[in-house]
Amino acid sequence: MSIFSTILNKIFPHDHPATASSASAAAPVAAAASTPTTAPANTPSTPSTAAAQSSQPSATPMPTVDVEAVLTRKQEGNSQQLNWRTSIVDLLKLLELDSSLNARKQLASELHYTGNTEDCAAMNVWLHREVMQKLAENGGKVPEGLKA
Repeated sequence: MSIFSTILNKIFPHDHPATASSASAAAPVAAAASTPTTAPANTPSTPSTAAAQSSQPSATPMPTVDVEAVLTRKQEGNSQQLNWRTSIVDLLKLLELDSSLNARKQLASELHYTGNTEDCAAMNVWLHREVMQKLAENGGKVPEGLKA
């Protein structure tokens, strides 16, 4: 399982659509659910095919998870004072995940970081912002201040 999938599993409920597909967790799950199904172009439209197309259920919106509230509750139950709002290291620690440099480099690779992974400060800032953005893309309610 990827590190980002593990992050999703630690924050989102187990029945949330974002946690159902760990293979493509870095990509928004909603995109797959909203792909329309249509008949092939050469299929004549008959009342039965038209009815079948119109009776298909519409994609239900992905349930929203208040990421800030979940992480705040986790912080309240943690004896360490962690600055998860700005630090990827502290965010990983809060989620009880490996926060080592190697783990962060792996996460950067998963999320397609193109910068220099030896510049830890720049990579860490990018990782925190990107993780928050990906959480939002997968149904998380993330305050704008945490995505910037």
